[in-house]
Amino acid sequence: MCNERSSSELSNDYDRRELLNVHPPDWKNPEPVDRYTMVVIGAGPAGLMTALNAAKLGAKVAIVERDRFGGACFNVGCIPSKAIIRTSRVYAEMRNADSFGAQVPTGISVDFPAVMERMRRIRARISRRVSARRLSYAGVDVYFGEGRFAAPDAVEVEGKRLRFKRALVASGARPQLPSIPGIAEAGYLTNENVFDLAECPPRLLVLGGGPLGCELAQAFCRLGSQVSIVQNDPMFLGNEERDAAQILSGALARDGIGIHLNTEAVNVRMDQNQKIVDLVSDDYKFSLTVDAILVGIGSAPNVERMNLEGAGVKYDKDAGIMTNDYLQTSNPHIYAAGDVCSEKKFPHIEAAAADLVLHNALFWGREKLSALAIPWCTYTDPEIAHVGLYVKEARTKGIPIKTFTVMMSDVDRAVTDGEDEGFVKIHVREGTDEILGATVAASHAGEMISEISLAMNAKISLSALARVNHPYPTQAQAIKMAADAYLNTLRRPTRKWLQKQWLSR
Repeated sequence: MCNERSSSELSNDYDRRELLNVHPPDWKNPEPVDRYTMVVIGAGPAGLMTALNAAKLGAKVAIVERDRFGGACFNVGCIPSKAIIRTSRVYAEMRNADSFGAQVPTGISVDFPAVMERMRRIRARISRRVSARRLSYAGVDVYFGEGRFAAPDAVEVEGKRLRFKRALVASGARPQLPSIPGIAEAGYLTNENVFDLAECPPRLLVLGGGPLGCELAQAFCRLGSQVSIVQNDPMFLGNEERDAAQILSGALARDGIGIHLNTEAVNVRMDQNQKIVDLVSDDYKFSLTVDAILVGIGSAPNVERMNLEGAGVKYDKDAGIMTNDYLQTSNPHIYAAGDVCSEKKFPHIEAAAADLVLHNALFWGREKLSALAIPWCTYTDPEIAHVGLYVKEARTKGIPIKTFTVMMSDVDRAVTDGEDEGFVKIHVREGTDEILGATVAASHAGEMISEISLAMNAKISLSALARVNHPYPTQAQAIKMAADAYLNTLRRPTRKWLQKQWLSR
């Protein structure tokens, strides 16, 4: 008799374990204290870190969450997507084994249910770090329900009134819904339900060429889907350096993804169980027949149903809550952080914002978000990471810059790894060694950008990075090579002549 449990049973078990952490079914909201030092609405990265750290400092804190702890990042974003991206890279490496002097395994087939089971197992394991009970044990009063401002200094949740000295709104964002005729009737996926798939779609159309669209397009292609990606703009990752976007475009094409830039979806219709999507590129009209559509065209801030007006908090339904550089809203006692108010929607930016709110709200600090050098990364293969100013931003602001570029094909470890596509670009203020920004396009760009981010936040110059020793060989050596290139510009002819005269004595 077989005692092995089915994949679906294991997945359901992992989901139950996760739910016990992020939204325990038997949770009972506590009785409020007379007045909280801080009330936090939203238990995503910004809300969780603010509440937990404030409680550790001795503040009396309450946190309100209407759905699941961890927010979109943990439940339907960063964690599940990176789990399946990792598995998809394994399949890509197997298919490309001959380029590493190994044999391509015969009969490679993707076990998609196993891929999703692994994702759920990982999510269940990590859920302990974002659990409601963890915060409760740390002294935070945890409330599940719809948080709504009842006054400029009070929030109501499930019939209980929470009065506060300070408040933080970290209610996050949700997928932006498309306005394409017929798509609602045909049905579509977003990041909120794509990780619930039990089978890999044979033919998948991805709408949107931002980080989400590019990451999942590549992952599903490597997991067996015939993928096409449609982007309105002339390049992917519209805000990134053009050559980085071009490298990504080439990588997606080599994976077999159908790329349609400068293209708009104008209609969706059904033919039996197939979805037919009508597309327009300039004056050229054509259609694609697919089994599923994944929408990744952006996000909309969660500003509804909180009665922000009643709290005196100004907001825009598209841009989100309006804050100053200290993350303070129009109500000076209420702050906002994360996707509900940030243009750049990344969880580590929320973590930085949480620390800033903690200092500014509880200790009358004056720390500015604009003073922080915060990197971000798109986890495609190769990855695209950035920190600080772009060249076009510097030009707009009238800041003269000089760029030092190292191609990954000149980095020994990148060559030995077979990951020699991409570059490291570091921008400095012209005439100085002050680092203003950097872009890295490489297989491990997300790891490499951190060294440059540290240098920028610590006011470490590019010439100082030239004195940093890296283990050899590593791909991060490219950063030191860029710094060395800067030093070489200082060795002008007169200086070289003087050095030669000195050494020839």
